[in-house]
Amino acid sequence: MDDAYDELLLRGRVYGADHEDPGPRPGRTYRELVGGPLDGLLLDVTGWSGEALAAGAALPTHLGRHGAEGRSHYEPRPADPRRWDWTADTP
Repeated sequence: MDDAYDELLLRGRVYGADHEDPGPRPGRTYRELVGGPLDGLLLDVTGWSGEALAAGAALPTHLGRHGAEGRSHYEPRPADPRRWDWTADTP
């Protein structure tokens, strides 16, 4: 990772983390969520398989178009798989 990306990780909030301690943890692997309702959050992907990383994620969130029942879908950016782009919200 480059220094600018490492600095971004140090500032970020982690999706699903406790509000009292929302920052990233040393030794963990993260992806930056870009666009959509979870824009700017980090997703902890520590231990995910290569196949799971390539597939992206459908993350539960009340912030999307479908409220509390919804999910926001993110997929790896082809040119920079450390950043996952929002593709849709679904119920």
